[in-house]
Amino acid sequence: MDRHDLLGIGEVARRSGVSVPTVRFYEEKGLITSTRDAAGRRRFERHVLRRIAVVRAGQRFGMGLAEIGEALAGLPVDHPPTKRDWERLSRSWHAALTARIEAMERVRDGLSSCIGCGCLSLKACPVYNHDDELAAEGPGPRRWPAAARDG
Repeated sequence: MDRHDLLGIGEVARRSGVSVPTVRFYEEKGLITSTRDAAGRRRFERHVLRRIAVVRAGQRFGMGLAEIGEALAGLPVDHPPTKRDWERLSRSWHAALTARIEAMERVRDGLSSCIGCGCLSLKACPVYNHDDELAAEGPGPRRWPAAARDG
């Protein structure tokens, strides 16, 4: 590889639209990789810009860095991904994104009836918790997400 094919961290940040600390963070998390030159400066292959674009897209879709990292683990780190690589990655995200969309639709559809009652004390209310009986099951909402999921 020609040293002119490598980008400095500032150039990667500028071209990818993220900050230099974000580039370092993505590298620390194993989402991207770099090499060091003789002076110890980070140098990135150009295709790291594509990986950063995938990270940012995944984050916009609501995916966590761990999920994004799992998907990126299937892509080559030593050369640009092929069309087949990208297709495999997108298939792996399709099911997760579909499940998120469906869950958000259930929340949206159930939320209006819950807030619409105005009192949260009716027995028909999906979050009504008489005498705090659900506290034994642990912290956080227990009944409403299940009602929205099952409803």
